[in-house]
Amino acid sequence: MCCAFSLLVLLGPRAIIVFWWLVDPARWDRAFDTWVWPALGFVLLPWTTLMYVIVAPGGVGGLDWLWMGLAVLADIGTYAGGGYRNKDQIQGYVPARSTP
Repeated sequence: MCCAFSLLVLLGPRAIIVFWWLVDPARWDRAFDTWVWPALGFVLLPWTTLMYVIVAPGGVGGLDWLWMGLAVLADIGTYAGGGYRNKDQIQGYVPARSTP
C-alpha cells in the first residue's frame, strides 16, 4: 500500500501535466513563455507547476498566492516525507536526541 501511494504522489502530478499539456497546450502557452520552466517544473516541482498553470493565465495575485504556497508545501512534503520515512534504512544514522 505504501509503495502504491508513493508512486501516486510521485507520478500522479507528472501524469496530469503530460495529459493536460496534450489536451490543452494553449493554456500552457499562456502560462509560460518558454519550454524551460515547465520542463524544470515537471522534474522538480510538479504540484507547483500544475497550480501555476491553473492561476497564471488570469494573473497571480491575492488568494492565488495562498494556492501557490500550498503547492510548494506539497512539493516539499513529497521530498521530505520520503527522506523522513527512509531514515531507518540509512546505515549508521543516529537521530538527535533532545535533552529534557
